[in-house]
Amino acid sequence: MPPIMATPATRVDDDSTATRSALAARYAEVRAYSLALAAPLSAEDACVQSMADASPAKWHLAHVTWFFETFVLEAHEAGFAPHHPAFRELYNSYYNGIGPQYPRPRRGLVTRPSLEAVREYRAAVDARIADLLESTDLPAAALTTIELGLHHEQQHQELLLMDIKHLLSLNPLAPAYSETPLVPAAAAPALQWTAQAGGLRELGHDSASGFAFDNETPRHRAWLEPYALASRLVTNAEYLEFVDAGGYRDARPWLADGWATVNAEGWRAPLYWREIDGAWYEFTLHGLLPLDPARPVCHVSHYEADAYAQWRGLRLPTEFEWEAASPAPAAVQTPRLHPPAATTAGDDAYGSAWQWTASAYLPYPGFRAAAGAVGEYNGKFMSNQMSLRGSACLTPPGHARHTYRNFFYPHQRWAMTGIRLARDL
Repeated sequence: MPPIMATPATRVDDDSTATRSALAARYAEVRAYSLALAAPLSAEDACVQSMADASPAKWHLAHVTWFFETFVLEAHEAGFAPHHPAFRELYNSYYNGIGPQYPRPRRGLVTRPSLEAVREYRAAVDARIADLLESTDLPAAALTTIELGLHHEQQHQELLLMDIKHLLSLNPLAPAYSETPLVPAAAAPALQWTAQAGGLRELGHDSASGFAFDNETPRHRAWLEPYALASRLVTNAEYLEFVDAGGYRDARPWLADGWATVNAEGWRAPLYWREIDGAWYEFTLHGLLPLDPARPVCHVSHYEADAYAQWRGLRLPTEFEWEAASPAPAAVQTPRLHPPAATTAGDDAYGSAWQWTASAYLPYPGFRAAAGAVGEYNGKFMSNQMSLRGSACLTPPGHARHTYRNFFYPHQRWAMTGIRLARDL
């Protein structure tokens, strides 16, 4: 992995020189981290798109730059001119308020501009943002948008790694993204249960706590019945019991849509598991390795997570139960390329795998999307998806948050997703 970023997330409360200086340092570090993540990739690696849900690494590097050019430079730079007029459509992801978008499933067909030209695009926009941050009349609104853009780029840093993992997994050579060996983990601690009394709880982002995406707001109250949360994530060994017991051949624990997906897609195990000569292996960013029984199972869909919980006679937590019972993340999370095994109770709430919840991804009471194109960032996706909590080993340092709401469709499993169990009391 690249060096860990040391600059904390910037608190943008005003447009003072100190605030702009801190934001400039944060900007430089986040942007450099993206380039470091892409450094092991060849130009061919960075151009290919393995499926419609994934994007080429080159596109990720360009799109996050497009965000700064479109939402910051265009709005606040005197005499603004685009780096390239065609980039406005080519690297627009889903912002209808900005204009048309190049079709997502065809991003892998864009061989030009080259990877080097995308790097030049990044450098040019970075220089212009640096000049802007030195301006004494830059409004606080611009700083807020830059801060949003940095958190947006951190999301794409994680997506870049998940997407390149999926791409490399399709190569019969099973190439590794990183040549650093992955040492087998020590045995995971016994699963324990943390009882929660329930009651009326305050949940959601507190505006005094710094940055959050709009979907984490507003803070609100929710009633929880007594429950218990598992002390760690489900391990590969535990999930293998489900596989060996015929879990993918038995309709009983599955939701109807999940069972239909299992049969339509031919699922027989988590996404990157491979059975070779009677032994199980797992494709990782370190290459194809023997399945490590102590590490958390990952790359399972919501359907698989729910079916496993039902098979155990348990359930997934709601996102409100997860938030009420889980600690705040440590100040610095060490990035890894594969989930580590738990060592003590609760130490894998963050930095391991995103955890599926039983909650649909819906707006909190009183939620209103922001005005303008930037308001399309989260709100318009609040349909047919499920919420996940915590963070993953691929999540960049400083990006995890207690109230963070990730979301994916229930059939998707290329993301770094795992399982934490819950039960009623």
